[in-house]
Amino acid sequence: MTVSSHRNVLKLLTLGLIFHVVFIASVFDCYFTSPVVHGMLPHRAGSGEAKRVVLIVGDGLRADLLFGVNAFSFIPSSPKIVAPYLRDIIQTRGAFGLSHTRVPTESRPGHVAIIGGMYEDVSAVTKGWKTNPVHFDSIFNQSSHTFSFGSPDILPMFAQGATPGKVDTWSYDEEDEDFTKDATALDTWVLDQLQTLFQNASSNDLLDSELRADKVVFFLHLLGLDTTGHSYRPHSKEYMNNIQVVDRIVQQTEELFSSFYHDEETSFIFTADHGMSKIGNHGDGDPDNTRTPLIAWGRGIRGPIPDIIPSSHDEYSRLWQLDDFLRRDVEQADLAPLMAALLGINYPVNSVGILPDADPTRPGYLLPREGESALAQLALANAESILEHYRVKHESKAVQTIMYKAFEPLEEVTQDGKPSRVFWLSKIERLISDGRWFEARRETAELIEVTLQGLRYLETYNRVLIRTIVVIAYLGWSAYASLSIFSPPAPSVSDRQRTVVRLATATILAIFWALFAAERAPWTFYVYVTFPCYFWQQFALQGVPIVVQQFKSKDGRGPFIVRVLLYLVIVVVVLQCMVAAYTHRSLWSIGFVVMGILWPYASWPSHARSQHPRLLLSWMSSCLVTSIFPLLSVNKREDLYMIMCGGAMIITVAAGCTRLASNGAPKAAKPSEITQVLFILLAMTITASSVKSLQAKQGLSIVNQTSAWLILAVSSAFPFISKAQHNTPTSRIISLFLGFGVCFVILSISVEGLFYAAFTCNLLLWIEVETIVQSNRAGAASHNQGYEFHTDHIRIALFFLFFVQVAFFGTGNVASISSFYLEPVYRLVPIFNPFLMAALLIFKIVAPYVILSAVFATLNARLHLPPFSLFLVALTLTDGMTMTFFLNVTDTGSWLEIGQSISFFCITSLLLVWSAGICTAGEYLMVDTLVFHKSTDSRLQTVTIPSLQPRLYADEDITTFVMSTVWLSYYHFPHSWDLIHLIGRKITLGIYWNRGYSKKGRSSNAAPSW
Repeated sequence: MTVSSHRNVLKLLTLGLIFHVVFIASVFDCYFTSPVVHGMLPHRAGSGEAKRVVLIVGDGLRADLLFGVNAFSFIPSSPKIVAPYLRDIIQTRGAFGLSHTRVPTESRPGHVAIIGGMYEDVSAVTKGWKTNPVHFDSIFNQSSHTFSFGSPDILPMFAQGATPGKVDTWSYDEEDEDFTKDATALDTWVLDQLQTLFQNASSNDLLDSELRADKVVFFLHLLGLDTTGHSYRPHSKEYMNNIQVVDRIVQQTEELFSSFYHDEETSFIFTADHGMSKIGNHGDGDPDNTRTPLIAWGRGIRGPIPDIIPSSHDEYSRLWQLDDFLRRDVEQADLAPLMAALLGINYPVNSVGILPDADPTRPGYLLPREGESALAQLALANAESILEHYRVKHESKAVQTIMYKAFEPLEEVTQDGKPSRVFWLSKIERLISDGRWFEARRETAELIEVTLQGLRYLETYNRVLIRTIVVIAYLGWSAYASLSIFSPPAPSVSDRQRTVVRLATATILAIFWALFAAERAPWTFYVYVTFPCYFWQQFALQGVPIVVQQFKSKDGRGPFIVRVLLYLVIVVVVLQCMVAAYTHRSLWSIGFVVMGILWPYASWPSHARSQHPRLLLSWMSSCLVTSIFPLLSVNKREDLYMIMCGGAMIITVAAGCTRLASNGAPKAAKPSEITQVLFILLAMTITASSVKSLQAKQGLSIVNQTSAWLILAVSSAFPFISKAQHNTPTSRIISLFLGFGVCFVILSISVEGLFYAAFTCNLLLWIEVETIVQSNRAGAASHNQGYEFHTDHIRIALFFLFFVQVAFFGTGNVASISSFYLEPVYRLVPIFNPFLMAALLIFKIVAPYVILSAVFATLNARLHLPPFSLFLVALTLTDGMTMTFFLNVTDTGSWLEIGQSISFFCITSLLLVWSAGICTAGEYLMVDTLVFHKSTDSRLQTVTIPSLQPRLYADEDITTFVMSTVWLSYYHFPHSWDLIHLIGRKITLGIYWNRGYSKKGRSSNAAPSW
């Protein structure tokens, strides 16, 4: 390949990276837009029932473990009822049910829904952890004063943006969120601060008056359960003990309010922001994450009522033995209007929550003094608040959108010339004035439902347009990328045709940009439409002539069409199988069986099987062993024995591959290899000590923590900074394998180290297998020729994409990002730090890709193909999966379906972006070794080349280096791209590697290093 060709490859890779990163945002523009708008008029929720509301949130509390009877029966001496005080409230003086959350099931969006009554768009989580990317109204802001206690990760987001001085916060230090310590201390700290606040009021008249005012909110955020669940998982003695602590805190909190106020004007709401999965994580749509407990009692709240027919209970709640009492479920955002009604404050203007008592056909939570009349008025105010939200969005969309089509159920003009929504409100008001409260609430509930449909209509108004643009863009990318693997036809496009194509593209682009400008569309819309216009323009200029030439070739139209359709069907089927494997993980195992058993006997030349029986057996065995891992359960527990086995297997595999690379001849281990093995042994020792210490609740010693960080950093960097020379690609790959092996000891929870070893063996054998298979087939590319596409390269590209997916699966569960375990991270970061913890998990994910990158670069070279050749084939296929997942994204249905659809699309998009990085990194990592290998193959190693020490010299020495490198390239590198790689790598590292230089001068008899 020429320099210009490689410039085109670099352009393609850069453009592809930008395209895929940008289009990840398309899923949020299409399916999840911010619900926050401004300019709404507030609506008050009646006169109020209570003077104050106490909101207690048990962060990460599972409903089944709070309500259940014998929920911890597997723990010796566990109580039958783990939270007796809260259960007594349910049975004697309160209302209960489930609060259903939405994805992402994280603390931030959960609290926004509870306190703001709105659901943030999913991408808001990435815009800020403790503060708000956009300001929104909340119960705290509408209260006369709010006193909040708890985590520094939650409280600041509601203080910022509120009226200055209205929200007071008391938070402990971030360092106190230590996963290795007893997290119940965080919860008792909150209670202590509340008690101190009441004590200070006796000597502070201003504080006392603020506390005794009406419409006051108290917020108690109890983080201990979340921290304990992450550390020990929900089904643990520690989590059970933490629930008991929370139960006592609720009891003591109610006693504090009773003794301070000496009245019965307090309402209590107890709930959770999210649940927790069996493995101690949350974030996705797992039902255990989305089902949270809700208990309400106190002033203005009804007591327990008998269950109704049909029963409000299901199989999930029958085990709680609360069948005699009504279970009233709500959506998480419904808690905000409930608290607003209790206090008699304005509904938060951004709230889309529905007052549980708006629907007269189901019992709610309120017991107002004025009875049915008050419920009808509260429901009407709730409807007016949501309708105001709709009105602002409708008017904004009508002004901005060309040929706007309104939402007819609310905008149909009645006989008096007003929209139907105005007529609907008037009808409800008449029903209330006539005392027909049941009918008024029924009409109100229907109006709220239709209004929410109208809001959804407006929020998804541009969805079809965006979907169409995105699909055309992904198809355009595949067409554009395919240009890199086909030779251009002899006849070029005429200037007239080129002008017509460019003019048509510019016209289409101008029309869309003008449309977006008129509608004040986000800037991302302009980018979305630009990419497909460019892709299809380039394909029209370069790809269409290729298709026409093939269509007119001597083979005839029929065979060409049949071949194209056949390969298209095969590619689509394989890619869709990979898509299905995200939810049916056994398909990955079937893939390994197909590669290891079916492919050799269906596709290999017969003499290749007969001449290499040991290689065939090794390949089959490797595929079968690796296929075991997708079948293993994703719900793993920390297993020190398996971690140690993984470390030992990594060392064993490295030793075995090194022996095979030397053709079985005994060979003394290099100092660098011994050093890397010692790193793994040290990591195993430290990890064993840390695991035992953490399991014994003795904390993480600073010695272990520092040593683990040091070994992880040095071992990972060692393959890049070591001066050891690698004469074969396998030697270099083994060095990388050992370097990142420490990661799979320190950051493993169970069998990840074993997977890492099996995966690497499989990849190394893949190199040998492909080399044998391709060498036995005619038409293999010559070492000195440019790239020529062969249909078998499609299969290799599909294998590569398969390994890309499996590499991710091996360190977690592809079905959900929340299935990555946090226990191993505590060995390095015992104190809560979400971004550092996420960085470590990502590092663990990336580690297998380092091996895959080196293997793919080596395979490319072993097949005598120019760099990136096989990847360019893969590049044309990748978006088949991405496009499928994009179209499968949903924002309706179960929370599990919503969460998984988002996770699948984001994971696939990022994996495909990583694919480009894999190939680039592989070429970079392996350039020296592959250059040495090429020169050995060329039998030119007898030439003596001046060598350089690892330091920069004066201009004369640098000039000599450059001249010698140019001279070397003239004899050794028929492809100038190799030279560019070599120089770029040397300059980047700031090291010149040959041995004959020293500070004093040059060695005239330096040994050849190439």
